[in-house]
Amino acid sequence: MMRLFINGQERQAPALSTIAELAEWLQLPVFGSAVELNGEVIRRAEHQATPLKDGDRLEVVRLVGGG
Repeated sequence: MMRLFINGQERQAPALSTIAELAEWLQLPVFGSAVELNGEVIRRAEHQATPLKDGDRLEVVRLVGGG
C-alpha cells in the first residue's frame, strides 16, 4: 500500500507505479481528465512513464460538459 494525497485528501492506494496505473485505479476516462503531480501538470502522453512514490500530492480533474 502507498499513501497518496488526491485532491487534498489522504488515500491509501495499492502499490501503483505510474500515473497511468493511478488513472486506471481511479477509473478516469481516457479523454476529459487531467492530472497534476506535485504541482506540475502531467501530459497524457507521459502518464505511462511518470512514476509515483509514497506521499505524492495529486490533483485530478474530470472535465464536465453541459449546456
